Amino acid sequence: MADPKTILIAEDSSVILNLTKKILELQQYRIVSAKNGGEVIKQVESQPIDCVLMDINIPVKDGMECTREIRRNADPRIAAIPIIAITGNANNYSMEQFREAGVTDYLPKPLDFDALVRVVKQYVG
Repeated sequence: MADPKTILIAEDSSVILNLTKKILELQQYRIVSAKNGGEVIKQVESQPIDCVLMDINIPVKDGMECTREIRRNADPRIAAIPIIAITGNANNYSMEQFREAGVTDYLPKPLDFDALVRVVKQYVG
């Protein structure tokens, strides 16, 4: 069997992080996490990541800033990672702003876990 795909969950709420992690582990994904934007960049540069679930409101560097930084990475494999924005204030951003930052797709909070699994499978398989 192929190695499990690795999903990076960038989320500062441990409740949301743990729920999301459990749901995706049940789908046989390997989960790594980051509590802030600084950790996100370290994680994507230190190991192969197949998809990032990016909370927009995380400390240090927000999700939009992290997304732009990932898209500018010199390694084409890193720059192309699918990034799914997760936000409780999607109304604060237009789809245009998400696209400009390099967001692949987005999910509103509170998270619909069926939609989460569907979107992750769409980009990661």
